[in-house]
Amino acid sequence: MPSINDKWLTLDELAAYLKMGRTKLYTLAQQGRIPGGKIGSQWRFDREEIDAWIKSGQAAKPAKPME
Repeated sequence: MPSINDKWLTLDELAAYLKMGRTKLYTLAQQGRIPGGKIGSQWRFDREEIDAWIKSGQAAKPAKPME
């Protein structure tokens, strides 16, 4: 069974790691606002990149309005 300390996290594991909703994270991933990528139809997130993204303050920036 995967551990929360694995390098690559699934969307569900990321939701548990960040204590955020799965739907919100999925939306951020689709918008390209969170570092991650798709392998086939599955999203994967590098835990170290997520940590750096949060520390950089990018996670706190509001979404740009759609034109």
